[in-house]
Amino acid sequence: MIKTALLTAAEAALLSACTNPPPSAASARSAGRQCFLASQVNGFGHATDNSVDIWAGAGRYYRLDLIGPCHDINWSTALAIRSTGGSNWICDGADAEIIVPGPIGGRCLVNGVHPITKEEWNARGR
Repeated sequence: MIKTALLTAAEAALLSACTNPPPSAASARSAGRQCFLASQVNGFGHATDNSVDIWAGAGRYYRLDLIGPCHDINWSTALAIRSTGGSNWICDGADAEIIVPGPIGGRCLVNGVHPITKEEWNARGR
């Protein structure tokens, strides 16, 4: 009887994993969230010590708010974005960090992800 209960629990867990896949961009959008994959980031634009604008392809632009100052980000010609939330999807601030190369750069935690329009992207001096 105990083995049956454990087997049933294991089967339920497996079934749940199959019927509840990781969030997709479509399901995240339908829930009112704007998400993107770190691998979708094609570039970045205007950056200050406290925010950076990124382009996630297909006309999708985001402003990432940073926790505290991110040294040298506004002078950097390259940066990396790494997902930190246990998934490759970046939907919220706690899901990502920016990595700025250079002697002072380093890792800068993201605390906000906001979709912006192409007009907002262009208005910040591209």
